[in-house]
Amino acid sequence: MKKLALVSFLAVFMYGCLNYDQYISLYPDGSGKMSVEYWMFSPDSTSLNFLDRLGLFNEDSIRNEFSSEHSTIENVEVFSDTTDSTIHAKIELTFVQIDSLNETKAFADADFLLLDGAEGQKIFSQFIPPITTGFGVDGSKYFVKYVYKVSGEIITHNAHQEKNQTLTWIYSLADIGGGKTVSFTFRPFKLKETPYWIYFLSGAVLAIVIFFLFRRKKD
Repeated sequence: MKKLALVSFLAVFMYGCLNYDQYISLYPDGSGKMSVEYWMFSPDSTSLNFLDRLGLFNEDSIRNEFSSEHSTIENVEVFSDTTDSTIHAKIELTFVQIDSLNETKAFADADFLLLDGAEGQKIFSQFIPPITTGFGVDGSKYFVKYVYKVSGEIITHNAHQEKNQTLTWIYSLADIGGGKTVSFTFRPFKLKETPYWIYFLSGAVLAIVIFFLFRRKKD
């Protein structure tokens, strides 16, 4: 994260923190979609202008940081939340292959990696670079969250939470230290594979229809 990492450091140093949420839906062929949102407490007008020049909350700069040949930015939004006096940036994009995100400036140090594992399995990892907080800032009060929704059977993982095919990691800035790696192994659903619950639901609907047809004939 070349420029963005510098901007993040300056923002953390001057104003306290950045919180960061990343959501990814990973499809069987390695493509998918991503949503990123980061936010901080709103600075005063003078400081906000300085942040805007740095590009952290400037839509054009954000597009430049998250753009690459193999990804498409669907939406960029910068907004303020008056209920808690925070300023937010939200980015939505799609990608052809998840490891192509390494080509963006924002994820230059993230090391997205998707490899073949055991037969029929894939191994994925992403590196979370160290985040430096400013003097006097309590890094345990601010958090980053990574959420992966996987189109496949999850075999192993190092996530903090697992629910169905969704894995979640949550770290405070203090927890990250010299960096963390999120990783999981999964067996991708086949592109034409139909989940078993659809067969079950279809069978149940068919049984109900047959029941009412027979009942109608008796009446």
